[in-house]
Amino acid sequence: MRVQISPSILSADFANLEAELGRIASADWAHVDVMDAHFVPNLTLGLPVVEALLKVSPIPIDAHLMIEDPDRWAPSYAEAGCQSVTFHVEAARDPRALARTLRAAGARASMALKPGTAFAPYEELLPDLDMVLVMTVEPGFGGQSFMADQMPKVRQVREAVRRHGGEIWVQVDGGVSADTIEQCAEAGADVFVAGSAVYGADDAAQAVEELRALATGHRH
Repeated sequence: MRVQISPSILSADFANLEAELGRIASADWAHVDVMDAHFVPNLTLGLPVVEALLKVSPIPIDAHLMIEDPDRWAPSYAEAGCQSVTFHVEAARDPRALARTLRAAGARASMALKPGTAFAPYEELLPDLDMVLVMTVEPGFGGQSFMADQMPKVRQVREAVRRHGGEIWVQVDGGVSADTIEQCAEAGADVFVAGSAVYGADDAAQAVEELRALATGHRH
């Protein structure tokens, strides 16, 4: 599986999101963080804004839902056209049923794990998932420091994916930069969410390619 870079628009200029999406047209995904001020202590944007972004984005959108009751709300993002929808397993009542519903609506189904959430109890869900997101910061705010202590969990997920087979991506999100992406790749990640490392650069497209090259050179 190839390396994929997914810049987070959480670090973009929210007054110019169409132009900001254009800056990352060479990336694989646009990572859109949806926060509800309940599951996480921050409020960002919701379905109406995501629907607007879908109309103008030059690349597929991965909606990362940091919200309560994803069983109710997540399918709407898939139905709107998000090609990947990520829910937090800590918030889902029936994660297997939710993953199947997302797939049925045409999206890739992804499960996210907070830093304090163990993966082992959820390994049995892999057959119904297309991606597992290992958070490398506490969800809720951008610009946090990378948590290297999550690398053993990334390795654990990658080994489980190998055992189960199938094309399941392993994503990392939080503090990913030129300084940290290599250890994520070595641990087994193949999809990398980067916010300020891309949008804080003078040339976002160049930053995307630099991250891609670093990760490709250190793949597990």
